[in-house]
Amino acid sequence: MSAPIASGTDVRIAAIDIGSNSVRQIIADVSPAGQIRVVDEMKAMPRLGDGLESSGALSPDAIALAVSAVQRMVLLARQLGAARLEIVATSAVRDAANAIEFTEQVYEATGERVRVLSGEEEALLSFRSALAHFELGAGRTVVMDIGGGSLELVLAKDGLIERVASLPFGAVRMTEKFLLPTVRPKRVRALREYVREGLKKAVPVKDWRGAQIIGSGGTFTNLAGIVLARQHVSVRSPHGTRVTRVELEHALDWLQRLDSDERHLVPGLNPARADIIVAGLAVAAEVLSRFDPHDLLVSAYGIREGLLLETARVTPVVADPGVARERSVREFAERCHYEAPHARQVQALSLQLFDALAPRLGLSPDDRRMLADAALLHDVGYHINYEKHHKHSFHLISHAELLGMTPAEQVAIAHIARYHRGAPPKLKHAGYGQLDKTMRDRITKLSAILRFADGMDRGHVAAVGTLSVKWTSDALRVMPSETDGATNIRLECWGASRKRHLLEDVLDRPVVVVMPDGTEVIADDDGESE
Repeated sequence: MSAPIASGTDVRIAAIDIGSNSVRQIIADVSPAGQIRVVDEMKAMPRLGDGLESSGALSPDAIALAVSAVQRMVLLARQLGAARLEIVATSAVRDAANAIEFTEQVYEATGERVRVLSGEEEALLSFRSALAHFELGAGRTVVMDIGGGSLELVLAKDGLIERVASLPFGAVRMTEKFLLPTVRPKRVRALREYVREGLKKAVPVKDWRGAQIIGSGGTFTNLAGIVLARQHVSVRSPHGTRVTRVELEHALDWLQRLDSDERHLVPGLNPARADIIVAGLAVAAEVLSRFDPHDLLVSAYGIREGLLLETARVTPVVADPGVARERSVREFAERCHYEAPHARQVQALSLQLFDALAPRLGLSPDDRRMLADAALLHDVGYHINYEKHHKHSFHLISHAELLGMTPAEQVAIAHIARYHRGAPPKLKHAGYGQLDKTMRDRITKLSAILRFADGMDRGHVAAVGTLSVKWTSDALRVMPSETDGATNIRLECWGASRKRHLLEDVLDRPVVVVMPDGTEVIADDDGESE
């Protein structure tokens, strides 16, 4: 979750998560409202969980690597002025016979205590993070986090927890138990049957079939990376990606038939996770089979972010559907110092046009939400520079941390905002030409509406009230009305007419702007270049 530059009320917190597979640190400024601005991150992969299933203890080599990693992270946290530092350990340390030896070595090296989380505490941190980054206020949700040693599940209804379960089905543990020395489909089937039986005993399904499923942890971000790579979609973060059960099963079936070297080369998959991804996906597939959702929602946030919020003593607010997305977009616009009255006016006019034209253009309610967000954000590029601000808007939106939308939707919103002025969409434009044709068509139609609406507020004074749209045999006639207090909307009518050409292309007919007195306004070509 993104946030403003640290203010006097923000607290700089460092959180270190010692897992079975990796040790990860995040340093961030956390506001009283729970907004997180990441300052720095660090990661190491000492694989503490390696061999634990058979030996019952952490290996000396893994301990040395993990202690060294934590020592570096503590030093970084202190250098960056963290006011609070929290170190937690999860499944591997929790289950190891020599856990005390490990935590004492960390204390001797850093002067900091390690809190060894119970399975329930680990699950609750994942849920706290999900609560801050998704809309859980309505319906049933299952949050699952697959670590190296364990699977955590939280079942919540309307944002309130009903059940918590921690099961020994982590990706490293399951790999060691079933998939060494090599992955074979027969062994994957045995792994899935083992997990299936464990889930039947531990997790009820009555009333939970079809619940929304959120997956956090490296298994899911890598799954999203693989799926997006196969779709040729490039995104800054996989957060919010929806992966269908069919896509998960196809990825699992494909990966389990590759040898180790081949998996290291799979696009979208972190090579460091290539040896445990099959086990992680097999566990995820069984959880989905148990609850029978259509898809799962990928979270790029997990225990560390939950730990940040806990340490800052922030309880995330339960958000109803649409609320987190709207708030996230608005707060991002505010951080870019957007011109709110103009943005809201363009948004209102865009949605009026959308509602009139959507049936003829084959557009959906999802398209309406994207247009609303793009309209509110279309001028955020002013934050960098007026010159080519539409391109700056594209880059700012592409790299923003926006909640409640998929990465593909965020990319589309960035393109729609980019094309509110300047050259129309072209295949040679970076990023646009790589999208599939269906998405390109949606972007073109929505940006055509946005262009026209933006022109209808050419003077940035919200002079236009409503738009009446009349579809005739040879043209689309748009008749704006004046708002109370407005004396003349000639500039607005001229601005809209000047930016009508892309809308004419997608409608395949002329667009005529008609003044309140009946005068038709025909402006020259907008003449805007790339």
